[in-house]
Amino acid sequence: MAGVAILLPVVGAFLVLALGKWPNLRETATLVTATSLFAVVYSLLGPVRAGETPSLTLVEVVPGVTLGLEVEPLGLLFALVASFLWIVTSLYAIGYMRGHHEENQTRFFFFFAVSIAGAMGVAFAGNLFTLFAFYEALTLCTFPLVTHHQTDEARKAGRVYLGILLSTSVVFQLLAIIWTWQLAGTVDFVPGGILAGTASAGVLSALLVLYVFGVGKAAVMPFHRWLPAAMVAPTPVSALLHAVAVVKAGVFTVLKVSVYVFGVDLLGSLAATPWLAWAAATTIILASLVAFTKDNLKARLAYSTISQLSYIVLGALLANRWGIIGGGMHIAMHAFGKITLFFAAGAILVAAHEKDISRMRGLGRTMPITFGAFFIGSLSIIGVPPAGGSWSKWFLGLGTLEAGQLGLLAVLMVSSLLSLVYLLEIPVRAFFSAPPADSHHGEGIHEAPWQSLAAIVITATATLALFVWPDAFYDLMTLVVER
Repeated sequence: MAGVAILLPVVGAFLVLALGKWPNLRETATLVTATSLFAVVYSLLGPVRAGETPSLTLVEVVPGVTLGLEVEPLGLLFALVASFLWIVTSLYAIGYMRGHHEENQTRFFFFFAVSIAGAMGVAFAGNLFTLFAFYEALTLCTFPLVTHHQTDEARKAGRVYLGILLSTSVVFQLLAIIWTWQLAGTVDFVPGGILAGTASAGVLSALLVLYVFGVGKAAVMPFHRWLPAAMVAPTPVSALLHAVAVVKAGVFTVLKVSVYVFGVDLLGSLAATPWLAWAAATTIILASLVAFTKDNLKARLAYSTISQLSYIVLGALLANRWGIIGGGMHIAMHAFGKITLFFAAGAILVAAHEKDISRMRGLGRTMPITFGAFFIGSLSIIGVPPAGGSWSKWFLGLGTLEAGQLGLLAVLMVSSLLSLVYLLEIPVRAFFSAPPADSHHGEGIHEAPWQSLAAIVITATATLALFVWPDAFYDLMTLVVER
């Protein structure tokens, strides 16, 4: 079934091309493919919860190194999030692309589907070689989405995007994978790791540094500039980058390497681990502070994402049960909260033609559903009830206590306070401030197209539902730490 999960989006992509002259059929094909993919991925939940790990070897590249797939709990969590949110993002994109009169919509939906195939490959990679192959494919497939508008600004952003992501992966990550193979004699993912006893602590610490900074999609500073640069893309692409595929592929990779290559016990014994944890903590705080300076809504959300991604990296580097559980659950909880915020940003652009936060005063009176959803998504990012993000941040906090790192707990608390201020400012301005004197917001309710509005309501509702029913994601992460 893992192979089907990768093949389905590819088939859907070529259906989109074939139906490009008929927009309604093209978009129906997108939604049907996305729904079918989620059904396939969801069908794997029962077997994985029962302890099974379905696998498939595609080809042996060199003796001992295969292009192979394996469904394990952490990968299934990522795949569930990505496949479900593809449905919602596709629905949103239909309303956004039509409402904003975007050009080249067939090309957009084609590369969107291919990118999801890349994300599924990352999720179900059975070894480091397969993970690297799909990781690079995801970078290349999302490049046309980042440069969709074909303006000078978009092309410049695309160069930054490719430059940082390809250079970090080729220079650092690929070197780390080759080094791992040389040390361990395998690149397979194994519960408990494959590196224990293979080299000195200093060598393994250097290897860990290569992995953390080689996964550029995790956006740990200083390799973060690609992410705000990519905000020049249409908002559905921002949703893909920040919630569904790209950045989650990065932090997923860091978490998977921590658990299945190093192993939690070895990771906790390395001298580089606490240093790298503080590098992640620094990214959490600095990105939050930069977010304060951004008046452009998407730019502020971009730096918020950089901050939140390092929560997951930090969870991995805490090297204990609660850190791993909290980091894994934050992949899901952040995805639903942040995609709601980006959906809202795009809806505001389509319906009110506003990008700057300073221009959104009073706009909540004409777009109450959009700004209400933004408020809910903000609660999840901040990490307070009744939003799902409160669970992942709670477990991360427990992880810092288990590690005896009160300083890192303080970082999490300060970061939540900062995000409270820079995110809640937006709905407060929208609902409780008078419109600018030169605004053209108009009277009465004027929301985005119904497809986009429906997607916003779905993800905001899911963000609340995950507070009440987080069990599926918690159970999967419990299996990860108990394997």
